[in-house]
Amino acid sequence: MNRPLIGISSCLLGEAVRYNGQHKLDRFLVDTLGKFVDYVPVCPEVECGMPVPRPAMRLVGNTDSPRLLTRDSGADMTDKMMSWIPGKLNELEKKKLCGFIFKARSPSSGMERVKVYNGHGGLSGRAPGMFAKEFMKRFPTLPAEDDGRLHDPDLRENFIERIFTLNRYRDSVAGSGSPAALVKFQEHNKLLLMSHSAPLCTRLGRMVASARDKTSIDEYEKMLLRCLRLPATVAKHTNVLQHIMGYFKKVLSPDEKKELLDVIGSFQKGNTPLIVPITLLNHYVRKYHVAYLAGQCYLNPHPAELKLRNHS
Repeated sequence: MNRPLIGISSCLLGEAVRYNGQHKLDRFLVDTLGKFVDYVPVCPEVECGMPVPRPAMRLVGNTDSPRLLTRDSGADMTDKMMSWIPGKLNELEKKKLCGFIFKARSPSSGMERVKVYNGHGGLSGRAPGMFAKEFMKRFPTLPAEDDGRLHDPDLRENFIERIFTLNRYRDSVAGSGSPAALVKFQEHNKLLLMSHSAPLCTRLGRMVASARDKTSIDEYEKMLLRCLRLPATVAKHTNVLQHIMGYFKKVLSPDEKKELLDVIGSFQKGNTPLIVPITLLNHYVRKYHVAYLAGQCYLNPHPAELKLRNHS
């Protein structure tokens, strides 16, 4: 499988492109996640023609359509930025990104809640950064997060799960446009989808059954990403874990059944991280050769080295 290709604010990779000539290197993104993905760095300010170092900028005006002004002189950089953005978005569209990681609070790249000033020193509200807003408008279903939000374990796991699932989908289905490949993908990802939304998983199954051409496959991708964006809660995970347990009802010994029930119950109560029942289930899949479960991405949705299911 190809590695997921992720757009990212250049400063997060350690590139000294910020207004003050510094960077915002994120060790997790570079040293940990970076082992499993490829990055496409983007710095809107530099790429649209601004120097390093440069005057600090901020958003000014109303929150729906703020201007990009230098903080001290008030020089308007809006047109320079907005004239560059469409060409950059066209370039990124061709790269088939699986997601984007923005720099939080940046007036160009902040994903959300960037301060917008009213021109008199006060705040008029908050909005996305100028480039981030146009990116998310152009690619509304594509997984996107910022470096600040990725410090939250649940948001980090959800984002990374989405990019790896989308990458698998594009490798196995989108390239070929084959309804047969779509059937296989849905089968292998059914339990993963159930952990996000059982109703949408059912809808996706119906879409697969009626898929006949590339248009219907493209619609499946949109619904897939909509489903994965919904949080996989403890209750949803518990439902899936119990569903998986049903595949072992004829082979587990009484002690093994009790151990598995105890581990799932401990997870449900918040006393055990998800990795514990998942590890036990993977053991039973190997021990009892349950072919259907061996192919389920839910049990191994992303590299184990990322330790995304180790938090309680």
